[in-house]
Amino acid sequence: MMSSKQALRDLVQARQGVVVPGAFNALSARIVADMGFQAIYVTGAGVTNMWLGLPDQAFVGLHEIAEHTTRIRDAVDLPLIVDADTGFGNALNTYHAVRTLERAGADCIQLQDQVSPKRCGHFNGKEVISSQDMVSKIHAACDARRDPDLMIMARTDAAATEGFEAAVERAQRYAQAGADVLFVEAVTELEHLRALPQRLSTPQLINMVIGGKTPVTDAYALREMGYGLILYANAALQGAVAGMQRALDHLRTEQRLDEDPNLVATFSERQRLVGKPDWDALEQKYR
Repeated sequence: MMSSKQALRDLVQARQGVVVPGAFNALSARIVADMGFQAIYVTGAGVTNMWLGLPDQAFVGLHEIAEHTTRIRDAVDLPLIVDADTGFGNALNTYHAVRTLERAGADCIQLQDQVSPKRCGHFNGKEVISSQDMVSKIHAACDARRDPDLMIMARTDAAATEGFEAAVERAQRYAQAGADVLFVEAVTELEHLRALPQRLSTPQLINMVIGGKTPVTDAYALREMGYGLILYANAALQGAVAGMQRALDHLRTEQRLDEDPNLVATFSERQRLVGKPDWDALEQKYR
């Protein structure tokens, strides 16, 4: 049977614009899988927002991301792309991070070239390290992997600080260093969005941040442009927040909340998603 690493590699190489939602915990990952998506992104921003209630500014470290990856891997079989931020330090830290996250169940590990502490790619005030320092991290990441099918994704945030051409040049260097997937973050012009798959031969991920700096473009158009993966890292998170606000507003206003599927998941649906029938079957088996 094909491994999740091999499945993800095939998806990337096909360049068919596969939509990849983000997950911030095991239940959100279960919902992504249940909805029929083909891969999941373990989002550092989502973990930071939902676990700590803090903005995406490097408040979580390797331990937290590895722990969430392990829980998500236990919950789903889909390929996992894991956000490893800057590698949590220098090239040696990156080597350790890749070893740790591969053991936790990652199928692809994303690294970025921001100065640490990093911040959300769609925030102002970003800075980037030298391209040579990032190349060293990519070399370390490639050397660290135990399974050759584990992919390394290299993200550059240089478009915001050095301009689009510099970002393309950096991405080319990262591919030459061994990155399997490229990710040019926070592209602000539609013409640049169209140009990237033409300028870079390595498969690419494009990030659609709802309310962010990149023009939100439908997956059909992005597929035609030649992108391999289309990331919606925090669509589930933003949807969950809106859903909680609607349900709690109704409860506050009406002082009552019934099993209305327009406001809340039903009790039975919640139990299905967490696998209660399977646990019931096991209980009968071992009784």
